[in-house]
Formats: sequence, structure tokens, C-alpha cells
Amino acid sequence: MDAQGTGSMNTDYEHRFWRDIPLVCGIDEAGRGPLAGPVVAAAVVFPRWFMPGNGPLAALDDSKKLGVALREQLEPAIKTAALYWTVAAVDHETIDRLNIFQATMLAMNNAVAALPETPGMLLIDGNRFMPVLPIPHETVVKGDSKIFSIAAASVLAKTFRDAVMKQYGETYPRYGFEKHFGYPTRDHVRAVAAYGRSPIHRKSFRLRQLGEK
Repeated sequence: MDAQGTGSMNTDYEHRFWRDIPLVCGIDEAGRGPLAGPVVAAAVVFPRWFMPGNGPLAALDDSKKLGVALREQLEPAIKTAALYWTVAAVDHETIDRLNIFQATMLAMNNAVAALPETPGMLLIDGNRFMPVLPIPHETVVKGDSKIFSIAAASVLAKTFRDAVMKQYGETYPRYGFEKHFGYPTRDHVRAVAAYGRSPIHRKSFRLRQLGEK
């Protein structure tokens, strides 16, 4: 059954910053754990004093808690309601060159840098961030299930990356990227065992299930 979200998220967390800072940006990523494809980050800035009310964003939640259909419904609603939004991807080759943490930080910073205006505060899902621009920031563990703008960023990052992996599924049909999106599922591991790694697999990630060290 498709998860429908809790519908309990609001912008209370952002309100404490909006008193003094007009532009508050939520940031999240998708794709740190997969064995293939890019890592993607999204940055979302809602208008000051924005409230979701009973509209389509009332169902917003951490993207991992939402089914595919609801995420796809929320994506255009987020883009319409947001003052600004950006998505930035870092490819598998850069992940191998930098490591996944550094590549994730690059994606997040690229998303912020692409915004039309520089935010006054960044709210980031997780417990670590390495800013490039001198912008105040706050990291929040499980922020995608607590903070509205981070949840919105989680949906945009996830839907963007899923679309990329579906395209890769057409390019490399033997691997089933359109089903597992590069995560180490049993079918994915079996496909790599049978056919070897595809050109989009991360060489720096090991498949222990196949005896790689």
C-alpha cells in the first residue's frame, strides 16, 4: 500500500528564524547508500511565513515515508509553493574521486550556490555539513521528518534521482535500476554477479555479498 504521509508537518521550525531572516533554506540529499548512480541534493526556500494549510503540501513528510505516487504528486506542489528551489547531482565518477561524504557535501553546496538569492540560514538533514559559502547553518538529525523545508528538499532530491535511475534502467536494462535505483538489493547484487559492474557503478563501493574486499 502506498504510504500517505502523516500530514502533521508545518513550518513552526522555520518560524523561529523568519523573525529575523527572510530566506531560510532546507537541504537534503538522496543517493548516499546506492552502489550506482549519482548522489543528489535539493535546496528549498519557502516564502517567509509560509503555512501549508490544508492544501496538497499538508501530506508532506520525509520522502522515505511516502509512496511513489504521493512523492510524484508532491514534487510539482513543492515547486509551485516554493520561493526558490534547486537540485544538484554529483556523478559516480566524482563520488569515486572524492568519496561519498565529500561528494554529498559538494552536491549540497552546489544546490545552495544555484539559488537565485543567498539564504540567511541553512537547515540541513543530518549531523555534519561543510559549507563553502559563509552562511549560518544548523544540522538536524532526522530533519527530513521534523522540518518542513528539509522534508520538501528530501522529496525533490528523491524524485529527481529516481527519474535519473529510471533512465539508466533503459540504458542498462540487465541491472534493473528502475526498480532498485542502485541500492544493494538481492536482485541488484545478483545482476552484478552475472554481468559485472555497469559503467555507472561506483568503483569505490564494495559488494561484500560477492566476496569483494
